[in-house]
Amino acid sequence: MSAEPSSVPPASSPSAPRYGVWLVGARGSVATTAVVGCAAVAAGLHPPTGMVTETPDFAASGLPPLASLVFGGHDTVDCPLPKRAEHLADGGVLPHGLPTAVHAELVAADREIRPGGPTLRDADTGPARTDDWIDVFAADIRDFTDRHRLAGTVVVNVASTEPAPADGALPPSSLYAAAALRAGCGYVNFTPSTGLHHPALAELAAEACVPYAGRDGKTGQTLLRSVLGPMFQQRALAVRAWSGTNLLGGGDGAALADPAAAAAKNAGKERVLADTLGAAPEGEVHIDDVPALGDWKTAWDHIAFDGFLGSRMVLQTIWQGCDSALAAPLVLDLARLLLRAGQKGITGPLGELGFYFKDPVGDGPASLGEQYTELKRFAARLSDAARLSDAARLSDDAGDSGAER
Repeated sequence: MSAEPSSVPPASSPSAPRYGVWLVGARGSVATTAVVGCAAVAAGLHPPTGMVTETPDFAASGLPPLASLVFGGHDTVDCPLPKRAEHLADGGVLPHGLPTAVHAELVAADREIRPGGPTLRDADTGPARTDDWIDVFAADIRDFTDRHRLAGTVVVNVASTEPAPADGALPPSSLYAAAALRAGCGYVNFTPSTGLHHPALAELAAEACVPYAGRDGKTGQTLLRSVLGPMFQQRALAVRAWSGTNLLGGGDGAALADPAAAAAKNAGKERVLADTLGAAPEGEVHIDDVPALGDWKTAWDHIAFDGFLGSRMVLQTIWQGCDSALAAPLVLDLARLLLRAGQKGITGPLGELGFYFKDPVGDGPASLGEQYTELKRFAARLSDAARLSDAARLSDDAGDSGAER
């Protein structure tokens, strides 16, 4: 973190390795909350509530300490992070006084934010221009990594949702994803945007030899669906219809007012139900932009299902929360997991991280409980003990082969 004077004590010794977290959408609510939260938890100002990687199941995984993380990123807006954090505190997303307590860390991160672009409107400017954008973004990431002498950097997309591309051109999210690969960095797509899912990037992803995960973080309504869907299926209760409504404001609300962007968001919500129930039930999810709500969201679900002898029943759920506060700890989790995976030489799509996503890469279970089991297995793979165990097993296998000969 920053070396400037602050009420936060020094993050780590000068000789300890440091790691980069490069945020696409670095001045947004999720990114700002992640930077503030990392500094606050590292300094002992707040507990790591919501951070799965800070629970006992991950204690032996060798994850980079929060104090070792250095932040930078791209964004198309110019509101400084300290000011953005104050806005979030005024809206009740961050505790009052916390932006002041970690002001030096916010200033340090803000200095590392580079101009983003292009917009979706001018992204389709031909292959040569597209490659130029990728080169610029990749150079920014490499410069950040080199100047701070980082042991590794991961790129995390937390920008606003974009519509799915209609003409085969690389949308902005895919340009940033390609830049991450070109810079030799792990990549996480925490949004429903295309990112690495674009078919034009399949070969690049296969050749990059970096870990990547995504897409679309599972933070609220869909988190609940991934628990309730398996419950209905396992109890042999027939779900007839599942409808939902989301009311939200802030940048996400404005972005999802675009029907095409909302369709990209809803695809992941519907996929979870289809995967956990075996088939998609009737019903849709509606997303309404309510600017007065700011960074807060209300998600309502209405589930119609049949019980024994055809008795008709209904379950309704209401989830009220702050997306930024739900997402930020998961962003920190994923950054640490991918940085450690890179250390261990684990590359390619990390389906084991499906616990965090609506539309995870690779194959894996859809229910939250099974996904958590997969995540714990992955955490065990990351530990130094796992490496020693693998080495011992290989040694034993070699000895057995020699004895057979």
